[in-house]
Amino acid sequence: MKTIRVPLYTISWMLLIVGALHCCKQIEKNRKEVVNAIQPVDLVYPQLDTENSRWFLFSSAARPFGMVNLSPDTQLKGTWGSGYRYEIDTIKGFSHVHGWQLSGLSVMPVVLDGENQATVFTDFYSKFSHEDEEVSPGYHRVKLQRYGIKTELTSTKRVGMHRYTFENDKAEKAILFNLNGQLGPCETLKGQLTQISATEFSGEFVVAPTSRKPKPHSVFFHVVLNTAAKSLLKHQETGNYKLALKESQQPVLMKVAISYTSTANAKRNMDAELSHWNFDQIVQDSKEEWNELLSRIKVQGATKKAQRRFYTDLWHALQGRRTISDVNGAYPDNTGAAFRIGQLPLDPYGIPEFNHYNSDSFWGAQWTINTLWGLVYPEIKEEFVQSLLQYEKDGGLIPRGPSGGNYTYVMTGASSTPFIVSAIQQGLITKDLDSVYQKLKKNHMPGGIMEKAGYEHTTTIGGGLKHYLDKGYVPYPIPEGKFGGHQDGASLTMEYAYQDFVLAQLAKKLGEVQDFNYFSERALNYKNVYDEVSGWMRPKDVRGQWHPHFDPYKYESGFNESNGAQATWFVPHDLIGLAQLMGSTEQAVEKLNTQFKAAQKQGFTAGSSHDREMHPEWSRIPINYGNQPSMQTAFIFNRLGRPDLTQYWSRQVSEIVFGGLNPSTGYNGDEDQGLMGSLAVLLKIGVFQMDGGVQENPEYEIGSPIFDSITIMLNTNYYPGEKVQIISHGNSSENIYVDRLLWNDTPLEAPFINHEKLIEGGVLELYMSSEKNSKLE
Repeated sequence: MKTIRVPLYTISWMLLIVGALHCCKQIEKNRKEVVNAIQPVDLVYPQLDTENSRWFLFSSAARPFGMVNLSPDTQLKGTWGSGYRYEIDTIKGFSHVHGWQLSGLSVMPVVLDGENQATVFTDFYSKFSHEDEEVSPGYHRVKLQRYGIKTELTSTKRVGMHRYTFENDKAEKAILFNLNGQLGPCETLKGQLTQISATEFSGEFVVAPTSRKPKPHSVFFHVVLNTAAKSLLKHQETGNYKLALKESQQPVLMKVAISYTSTANAKRNMDAELSHWNFDQIVQDSKEEWNELLSRIKVQGATKKAQRRFYTDLWHALQGRRTISDVNGAYPDNTGAAFRIGQLPLDPYGIPEFNHYNSDSFWGAQWTINTLWGLVYPEIKEEFVQSLLQYEKDGGLIPRGPSGGNYTYVMTGASSTPFIVSAIQQGLITKDLDSVYQKLKKNHMPGGIMEKAGYEHTTTIGGGLKHYLDKGYVPYPIPEGKFGGHQDGASLTMEYAYQDFVLAQLAKKLGEVQDFNYFSERALNYKNVYDEVSGWMRPKDVRGQWHPHFDPYKYESGFNESNGAQATWFVPHDLIGLAQLMGSTEQAVEKLNTQFKAAQKQGFTAGSSHDREMHPEWSRIPINYGNQPSMQTAFIFNRLGRPDLTQYWSRQVSEIVFGGLNPSTGYNGDEDQGLMGSLAVLLKIGVFQMDGGVQENPEYEIGSPIFDSITIMLNTNYYPGEKVQIISHGNSSENIYVDRLLWNDTPLEAPFINHEKLIEGGVLELYMSSEKNSKLE
C-alpha cells in the first residue's frame, strides 16, 4: 500500500474547517433551540373560564386591544353566558366584534348542495370537537364537521383574516354574512353588503341601543377574497347575505377590515395593516406582538401550571378594552346631540398621537391596572388617559365606561379619577395638569358624573351627590326615587370619599390649597356610614336613621355588588382611621383575619351572578375575590402592621382563587376586561398599591411572590432603569413569609418601596421563611 503524506499545514487547515463546520452546526442548533424555546405567549391558555364566559371574556384571533376580536360563537344571546362557551359543541358563526356593548359582523363558511340551498340562511350551524381545535393568542383553528371545513382565523389590529380549507375541493362553497340579529348584548340591524368587483365587497350595519348604551352606532367593513364570487344573494326574511364562490382548488382566504366611521376608512385600515395574503405571517406577527408584551415580566420557579396561569392572567390584563379609531385617526364621536366623525391629533409624520378606545369602567382599577399598566406598560396607560381626555373634549365629561363613542355611565362614582391621577403621579402625564385637574374636579361636583348612578342616561339623581354634599353621606334608599342602577348609598358614600381623597392629592400637587382642604374633608365622609354599635359600615336613610334589621352579610342591601362585611374595608386612603373607629389596629386585624378564615371555607369567592342565583347563600361570604369591592383586603394587613398576614392570605387567595387552569373555573365571578387578571398578576409577583398609587411618589407594598425570580422589564422611554428583579430566596409552599428584605443590597425595614426608587431599576431580594418576622412591620 502506498503511503500518502499530507503536509502538516494541510492537516491543520482541514481540522480548522471541520471545527468551523461543527461550530456552525452548533450555532444553528442553538439558534433553532432559541427560536423553538417556549415563550410566554406559548404558555397562555385562552380557554380559561370559558364555561362561564361573558361576551367579551374570550379572545383568540385578536391583537392587544384590537378593534377586531375574531372568534367563534357557540352562544349568541345575552351579555353573560354568550360568545365562545367551551361546553357547547355547536358553532353558530365567527364574529369580528366582541367588546363592551359592542358586537357584530358574523360570518360562516358553508358547503351548498341541492338540499340546503333554500334553508341555509336559517339552518347553517355546525358541530365541532375540541380535538380538532387549536387556540392561541392571535390564532384559532377549528373544523366545521357539518361541512368538512378547516377554519383558521387570525388578525391585525383592525383586520380579520380567514383561511378556509375544504375537504371536498369540488364542493360548491359559500360564505354567509349574518349582519342582522342578536349577538351577545346587542342586536345588529340594517345590514348591507355591496359587491364592488369579483373579489371585493363593502358593507355596514347598525348596532342597536341597549339599556347600558343609549345610542345606536354604525359599523362599516371592507372585504377582499382570493377567490372570485359567483353570486351574491340577499335573504328577504333575515336581511342576511349568501356569497357563493367560484370553484377553486386552493384554500379560500378572506380579509375583513372594520371601521366605526366609514367604508372608505375600513379599506384604509386594510391597506395599511394587511396588504398581502400571507396568512401564516400574520399569525407569526401576532404571536410576536403578544410575546413582546408578555415578556415584559419574566418568571422562573413554581410549577409549569403556575407559569401558564400567570401568563394567561397577564394576557387578560392586555385586552377586553377595544380600539375604535382608524389608522388615520378618525373615530366615532357619539357624545353630542348628533353623531360626528372626530379626528385624533397627528404627529409631524401624520400618525395619530394615540388610539381612541371603547372601555368598560375603571371601577376597581385603582387596585389592578393602575399599578400593572403604570409600572410595566406605561405607554398603554398614557394612551388610555389621552383617550379619556378626548371624550371630555368632545362631550364635556371624562367618562367611566364609554362604548360606541358615547357615555354609558356604567357603575358608579368618578372611577376614572384614580386612573388619571395615578398616571400623573407616575410621571406619565405631564402637560396641562391644571386643565386636567379642572376636568377631573367637574366630575366630583354638581353637573359631573358622580351625580349619575349606573346607566342613568337622562337624569342626575341616582348618584345621590346632592345628599352627599349636604349631609356627608348618600342615603339608602335615595328618596327621590329609582334612577339607573347601583344606588346603594353606603357604598356610594365610601367610594366618593376615596375618590375625593384622590382628587385632593392632585390639588395638593398643583398648589390648590383650598381645594385640597375641601376634598380632604370630604374624604372623611366614610365615617358617617360607620356604625360603632354593629362594628360595620351600615346604610342610613335620608333622616339619618340606621337601616333597620341590618344584616352585614346580605348582598346589595346598601352596598353595590357586595355586602356590608366586604364593603366595610373600602377605605384604602385611611385604614388607620378605620381601625380607630373599630377600637384599635389590633381589633381591626382580628376582625379582618376572622373574615378571611370564614371566607376560606368558601374559596374566597361568591361565584358568578348565575352562581349566586342558584346558590343565594354564596353571596353571604365575608370576603369576595370574585369581584372588585374587596379585592384589596389581603394587603390591608400591611397597613395595620401585620405584613405576615398579608403574606399568608395573599398566597392563599393566589392559589385558591387564581390557581386553576381549565374551562370551568378561573375568575369565579367577573373578569371585567383585565381587572381580575391584573389583580392575579400583582398577587403573584407580590406588588400592590393600596391607595391606587395616587399620592406623590407613589408607594408600592410587598407581598409574597409565588415565583423564585421575577424580572420586570421597564420601558426606558418612560423610566430611567432597565429592569426590576425580584428574587425570593428559599421560596416554597411552606416558606411564604418574608424574613428579610433588601433593595440593591440595602435592608428595608418595612415592606414598602416608592416609585422613584423602583423605576431606577435594581434587585429586590426577599429571604423567605416558614415563620413570620415580627420585626418587619
